[in-house]
Amino acid sequence: MNKVKTALKNNTMLFALVVVMILFQVLITIGGKGSMFAPTNVSNLIMQNSYVVILATGMLLCILTGGNIDLSVGSIVALVGAVTGILIVNMNMNIYLAMLLSLLVGLAIGVWQGFWIAYMNIPPFLVTLSGMLIWRGLATVLLNGTTISPFPESYLKYFTSYIPGAQSENVLMISLIIGAACCIVMFGISLYSQAKKRRKGYDTGNTTLLIIKLAVISAVIMVICYLLGNNKGIPVVLVLLAVVVLVYHYLTTRTVSGRHLYALGGNAKATQLSGIDTRRIMFGAYVNMAFLAAVAALVCVARFNSAAPSAGTNYELDAIGACFIGGASAYGGTGTVGGAVIGAIFMGILNNGMSILGIDANWQKMIKGLVLLFAVVFDVVSKKRSKS
Repeated sequence: MNKVKTALKNNTMLFALVVVMILFQVLITIGGKGSMFAPTNVSNLIMQNSYVVILATGMLLCILTGGNIDLSVGSIVALVGAVTGILIVNMNMNIYLAMLLSLLVGLAIGVWQGFWIAYMNIPPFLVTLSGMLIWRGLATVLLNGTTISPFPESYLKYFTSYIPGAQSENVLMISLIIGAACCIVMFGISLYSQAKKRRKGYDTGNTTLLIIKLAVISAVIMVICYLLGNNKGIPVVLVLLAVVVLVYHYLTTRTVSGRHLYALGGNAKATQLSGIDTRRIMFGAYVNMAFLAAVAALVCVARFNSAAPSAGTNYELDAIGACFIGGASAYGGTGTVGGAVIGAIFMGILNNGMSILGIDANWQKMIKGLVLLFAVVFDVVSKKRSKS
C-alpha cells in the first residue's frame, strides 16, 4: 500500500495532465469545436511544442544545480536561427555544414556564459539576463531587422516531414509497427535493468507495478501512433525529441555527471568539500543549455520556414514553466527529464486547448501564470511537510 501511495505521489502531475486533457476534451466537444485528440491536432501539438521539450530538457540541468535558470535561451534561438538563415538562404551554404556551424555558435555562447557563471562566480540570473539582451540585439543586427525566408526543401525535410510520409501507402500500418517496436524495446530494457539490479542486491521495487506502468505507457504510445497514422505519419521531429529525452534521461540517472548535478543542487558546499569540481558541473550545465537552444533554433526556423529577429520571444518562460510544472524544485537538486517532458506537454495542452476554445490571449497568460505559481507552491509546501 505504501508503494502505491508513493507511486501516486510521484506521478501527481501526470494525473493532473490527464485530468486537464479530459476537461478540455469535454469543453471542446460541448462547444462543438471538434476534438482535442483529432489526428491533425495531435500532430500539430507535437510540431508546435517541440522546442519546449528541447529547451525544458536543458533548463532542467540548470535548475538542478541549485534552482538556477537561463533567461537567454529565447535570444539564443533567435541568434542561431539568424545565423542559420544567413548561411543557408543568403549564402547557399551546404545545409549540413551550416547546421554544424550553427550548433558551434550555440556552444560558443554557452562557453561564454558558462565561464562567467562558473569561474567568475557571477550569478546566473545576471549573466543570462545580459545574454538575453546581447544575443537578441546581435540577431537583429545580423538580420538588419528583416526576416529571411524561405528555406530550401532539402533542409525543411529534416524537421517538418513525416515517417513514412503522407504520400506513402499504409501510413497507419507503418506507424503502428513503429509504435509496437518502441514498446517492445521499452519492455525489454526496463525488465532487463530491473533483473540486473536484483542480481546485484539492489531494491528494485514491485515488478507488478513496473509492468502496469509499462503497459500504460505502451497503450499511450500505441494510441498516439494510431492518431498520427491517421494523419500523415510520425513527425520526424518526434524522433529528434525521443533521442534528446532518452539521452538526457540516461545522463541524469545513469552517469556520474548526472549524480553530481543532483548533489550540487542538494548541497553545494558538501559537494565541493567531497572533492567534486562544482565549477565544471555548473559550466557544463550552461554550455549544454546553449547547445540545446541551438538545436531548438534549427527546429524553429524549419517550422516557421523563416529566420526573424523576433523568434524565440518568451521561449525561456515556457521552458522554465515546463520544468517547475513537471516537478523540478525551485531550490535545485530535484527533478527529472520525464517530469520536464510532462510539464512541456502540460503547457502545450493548455495553449492548444485554450486556443481552440477561443479564450483571449491575455486570459491565457494569466491562467498559465497561475498554473506555474501553484506548481511552485506545491513544491514548497511538499518540502515543508517532508521536513516536519
